[in-house]
Amino acid sequence: MPTYDYKCLECGHTFDYFQKMSDEPLQNCPVCHGKLKRLIGPGAGPIFKGSGFYETDYKHKSNGGSSNSKS
Repeated sequence: MPTYDYKCLECGHTFDYFQKMSDEPLQNCPVCHGKLKRLIGPGAGPIFKGSGFYETDYKHKSNGGSSNSKS
């Protein structure tokens, strides 16, 4: 479940609210009961799992065996 950012159009109060994607957006400010606007946030960003994202994760060919040499 994502966390949504809200801002009150009346008093300027901003807050985060954890809710389902299928839930309707909140309508009233918890401080002044004014109208809320749901803000577009940056999101969680990418999550990298597993290997292969760093140079050290890749296997390097050893120079002992020559699969590249022409002999």
